[in-house]
Amino acid sequence: MTIATTAFGAWAQYLARCVLVVGAIASPLVHAQPVSATDDSGNTVSLPAPAQRVISLAPHITELVYAAGAGDKLVGAVSYSDYPPQAKTLPIIGSYNSLDLEGIVALHPDLVIVWPHGNAQPQIDRLRALHIPLFFSAPRRLDDVATSLQRIGTLLGTESTAQTAASAYRLKIDQLRAHYANRPTVDVFYQVWDNPLMTLNGTQFISDVIAMCGGRNVFANLPSAVTTLSTESVLAAAPEAIVSASPGATAPEKHGQSIERWLAWPTLTAVARGNLFTIDGDLINRPAPRLAQGAARLCEDLEEARLRRPTGGAMPR
Repeated sequence: MTIATTAFGAWAQYLARCVLVVGAIASPLVHAQPVSATDDSGNTVSLPAPAQRVISLAPHITELVYAAGAGDKLVGAVSYSDYPPQAKTLPIIGSYNSLDLEGIVALHPDLVIVWPHGNAQPQIDRLRALHIPLFFSAPRRLDDVATSLQRIGTLLGTESTAQTAASAYRLKIDQLRAHYANRPTVDVFYQVWDNPLMTLNGTQFISDVIAMCGGRNVFANLPSAVTTLSTESVLAAAPEAIVSASPGATAPEKHGQSIERWLAWPTLTAVARGNLFTIDGDLINRPAPRLAQGAARLCEDLEEARLRRPTGGAMPR
């Protein structure tokens, strides 16, 4: 029997059971109102009532759901969903690129929140074929974290808590913007991975963080969101600071992001001035409320880079 057949069978049994017990649950749903929200793929997700059994398919999604006040509605999550601490008790239904479809169906979700850039497309298609409502979460800009909280709160019936969390996040980001708005520019290379050497262009939230802190992503104009680079291209860009994420909970291995490789080029400005910075990967790589903490750390690092200039301030442009 194939996984798809088993999954369809399990889902059919679930629907049949729902019919049998509908009388028992009808009363609380009488006053439930339909909810809808547009996801990051542009699709509108409509539910007859706020979701009560939710599965998260990415660590950042798990954080968003808890921050939106709906952690008690999570019935499953993927590996590395470690924040807040109570998330570690959730049933694990696979990893970001390998889902346990039978396990998902067995949990009877009325909403699955998907990371479209991480979850395997064939498995997403199978979930869609099972008629499980899917909401796609892929915040690309710094401000998308707040809107993601609000939309999740709408679908899960926790609008008030989600709005409070969104406002708190916006306040922190606005304070950072105001504080660093007029600081001298620092040319930054953000190293996503070491082997192969990879970076992000200007369409991603990390590039937004760099800009907010008064930095300039030296590879912002690359055509692809994630690009493999040569060492020579980084040396030619001559960044004043090099930033990378230290291995967090989501790092599959404890290597691959080494920033020390650049010590082999002591004349590179970032090396010569000691501007090699690492930030907790779970704070800077996850588009969730803790991104504000990672952003604050990056802003502090770039301010340190400014202080290490020969003049202690602005560089002529």
